[in-house]
Amino acid sequence: MKLNFTKREAFGKNKVDKLRAQGLVPGVAYSKGEEAIHVYAVEKDLVKAYQNAGLSNIIKADFDGEEKNILFKDVQKHPFKNQIMHYDIYLIDMNQKIKVEIPVVLEGRDNVKVQPSVLMQILDTVEIECLPADLPSEALVKVVDMQIGDTMTVEDLDIAKNEKIEILTDRDEIVATLSAPQEEVIEEETSEASVEVPTVAETKEKEEEE
Repeated sequence: MKLNFTKREAFGKNKVDKLRAQGLVPGVAYSKGEEAIHVYAVEKDLVKAYQNAGLSNIIKADFDGEEKNILFKDVQKHPFKNQIMHYDIYLIDMNQKIKVEIPVVLEGRDNVKVQPSVLMQILDTVEIECLPADLPSEALVKVVDMQIGDTMTVEDLDIAKNEKIEILTDRDEIVATLSAPQEEVIEEETSEASVEVPTVAETKEKEEEE
């Protein structure tokens, strides 16, 4: 899909609020060696593009009639509404390598053969460097055949075998582990010896003796 961005001259809270009231969201576009450009985009188109692309997929954008490739760099969302309040984007030069963090996906995590077991994901993203055309949307590691005590590292990710991608995250860093479930030990509470409470008859008898 293609997003349309328009350069904006409106700055300050009041002017930005007016943009949002019109269904337009302000943002900033960055490119290497050039000044940042202040832009805005239609909110519904922006939300849809971000939902599809995330922070690791290049999409085409129109900047006042000029086509460019972009990556979302940072997106500030409303605390409880499906609404984007502000965003930063990169303008991508397809001939220059870029550094990006991409999500780690445990392939087959719901079908691990060894059961019962506990699969823990330790690493959520890895940092890579590559040409934009070689950018993967995610890094996969198969976990279906993991055994109790096994660990998967960055070296086990599918992108580790791709010569066009340089992984900047330590290759020995643990991505996922599989362990046996731990039984919850319930400690029996030792009840203290109950204090004997004298009956009414015993209390009366004692008073008579006194």
